[in-house]
Amino acid sequence: MTATTSSSAATATPSPLADATRDEASLRRFLHGLPGVDQVGVEQRAAGLGTRSIKKAAKLWAIDTAISMVDLTTLEGADTQGKVRALAAKAKRPDPERPDTPQVAAVCVYPDMVETAVEALRGTGIHVASVATGFPAGRTSREIKLADTKIAVDAGAAEIDMVIDRGAFLEGRYLEVFEEIQAIKAACGSAHLKVILETGELATYDNVRRASWLALLAGGDFIKTSTGKVSPAATLPVTHVMLQAVRDWFVQTGELRGVKPAGGIRTTKDAIKYLVAVHEVAGEQWLNPDLFRFGASSLLNDLLLQRRTQADGHYSGPDYVTVD
Repeated sequence: MTATTSSSAATATPSPLADATRDEASLRRFLHGLPGVDQVGVEQRAAGLGTRSIKKAAKLWAIDTAISMVDLTTLEGADTQGKVRALAAKAKRPDPERPDTPQVAAVCVYPDMVETAVEALRGTGIHVASVATGFPAGRTSREIKLADTKIAVDAGAAEIDMVIDRGAFLEGRYLEVFEEIQAIKAACGSAHLKVILETGELATYDNVRRASWLALLAGGDFIKTSTGKVSPAATLPVTHVMLQAVRDWFVQTGELRGVKPAGGIRTTKDAIKYLVAVHEVAGEQWLNPDLFRFGASSLLNDLLLQRRTQADGHYSGPDYVTVD
């Protein structure tokens, strides 16, 4: 992942953003002063964009773009080094019979599997991402969260996916959440930080907007919807709210930050709906893996099947691709 900060961001974050994080009262005032989300409006817009049709040439481009944005993920207690190596092999050559198929953006694993993934992906340009900070619940001390992050970074992770303390956020302890994100960001060193909001537990679109801005203020390189362990996970309306946040952040600061919907995105049709949303809500410059990712595993299988269908003119069954 390349740097996501434009040259105009070399100066300090301008007021009122600089003043927003002075203390708890200032942060609360800023977050609760954000415009409220029109629930009906955002859901109708998401539904409307989801009906857009795409012609064949554009569809093949969309499929390849989506493949290049996938964070191929395994986050199970039964993960083994062999499984991680197999996932890395698929990341490098998603469809071995079609060498023109793009590589995925990253492989995402638990901290203890980072070294295995780094070795398997060395020299490919594919990033190794690692969940950290007591994923998925985050119910542990900050010291342990920092240690968890350090283990992953020391093993070679280029990206860290952290979970916020949803309990603290929902109780209105915004400065505590802000400072924890800042601390994890510092522990990342040169690694990029994706901040998981776990939007399914935030209850309202207004909370999603506030959590998005809180993560951006604290230095998150990406804001991510979900762990994939809570339902609902990613949804189009929630992703719209988050895309609006990074767009508005860019307008105010000149800094480009990314968005990662994760969990529940399984089909090519779903992925294309998200790409349409990226283009229409944030803008065309977000249509690249440095600024938009899919947290998924089964999604890749359907993208590969549909890619074959577009190229060959007929449907290829699941026997033609490896199934995770």
